[in-house]
Amino acid sequence: MAIYVLVPGACHGGWWYEQLAAELRDEGHRAYPMTLTGLGPQAAPTGAVNLDTHIDDVVRLLEEENLRDVVLCGHSYGGMVITGAADRVPERIASLVYVDAFVPQDGDSVMSLTDDHWHQWYIGGSAGDGFSVAPLPVLSPRATPHPLATLVQGIRLTGALDRIPRREYVFCSEFEHTPFASTYERLRNDPAWHVRSLPIGHNIIGDAPDDFRKILLDVA
Repeated sequence: MAIYVLVPGACHGGWWYEQLAAELRDEGHRAYPMTLTGLGPQAAPTGAVNLDTHIDDVVRLLEEENLRDVVLCGHSYGGMVITGAADRVPERIASLVYVDAFVPQDGDSVMSLTDDHWHQWYIGGSAGDGFSVAPLPVLSPRATPHPLATLVQGIRLTGALDRIPRREYVFCSEFEHTPFASTYERLRNDPAWHVRSLPIGHNIIGDAPDDFRKILLDVA
């Protein structure tokens, strides 16, 4: 039996993983799809919610549920979160799975890892209240505003996550204006990583759910 903790991307909650989590449970595994602080239909993002808040969300789940040998998966923005959590409690993580996601180094932020195309959304999308980024129209109707500070704050890493034995990267090559091409190129020949590319858009749940499920089962 494997234990999966599933962290979604910006503007999304645990609902994005609902079907996948159910299928993993049907295979006999445990799955924890997360809705991070400040997200979800009942949540109102505030300026106090930053990247550290979301990292704390994951660490708290791992510790309160006493989860070990975890497959920790992050999609898109979720890569920032799983990196920070893994650096904090590497002894609880067996595998890291980045799905078309950020893989930051110490000091990086979402803003520093993206270009003007994405900055226009982050900054322009927060013009309404100054602290939450409105979902893009192409996202699911269930998407909710995302705390701006989580995209601006730089991550603090000690290097402890290098102790985690298995790291996977899935690159979605048909994502228009992808900010992840340089990450894919950086990791594809790194022997510490298992890297694959899928000819799909960014929404792997919608475009290739069977491939996603198989990747997670193979990791376990």
